[in-house]
This record gives sequence, C-alpha cells and structure tokens, in this order.
Amino acid sequence: MRENRAYSGITKDGEGGSWNHAGGKFRRLGPYSCTESELLAIVLGAGVRNKAAKQIADDILEEHHSLYGLMGVSLKELMRIKGLKEVKATKLAAVFEIARRIVKYLEKE
Repeated sequence: MRENRAYSGITKDGEGGSWNHAGGKFRRLGPYSCTESELLAIVLGAGVRNKAAKQIADDILEEHHSLYGLMGVSLKELMRIKGLKEVKATKLAAVFEIARRIVKYLEKE
C-alpha cells in the first residue's frame, strides 16, 4: 500500500531516508533542515551533463569553504568552477549581492 504524502512529488528515497531533491526537503521540512550545499543546489536549479546541481554546490563549497567564503567572489572566478557558466554564476552572484545589501541595511538599524 502506498503511503499518503502531504505534498505530491516530494518524496524520500527508501535508502537511508535522504531526500531526492534539496528543494523537496526545503519545502517539506523547512529552510533550517538544509545544508549549505543543498541551499546552493536549490539556487542553481539544475546541474549539467554528468553533474547534478548538488555536486556543483559541493564543488563550490569545497573551493570556497562556506557560504561566507563566497561573499565577494567575482563572476569570472565563479565561472571557473565546472558546471557554472554565465547564467548560474550570475544567479549566485545576485543571491550574494542581495545578502550583502540585507546585511548593510541591518547594520544601519
């Protein structure tokens, strides 16, 4: 008998209870349930041939050590990472610019 799920398309795999997609985990369990790598994978959306978004996110964090380490990284530097071309690199840079502006705003309060 199939298990009744609150959200269609949001499933866990049978092995070890890991989520098939970080976005599903985010929607079902909330943002605090996601690792930095999973949050980056959500922003990236899709991977590239032979490399999932989560793998690209792992590579980014391996190179820059944390989300904080990504602050101020140039587009050119982001595009050196396999799987990040102009569009994905621009999305990431925009996310970090938004974060920078929020921090700046909060510092003024």
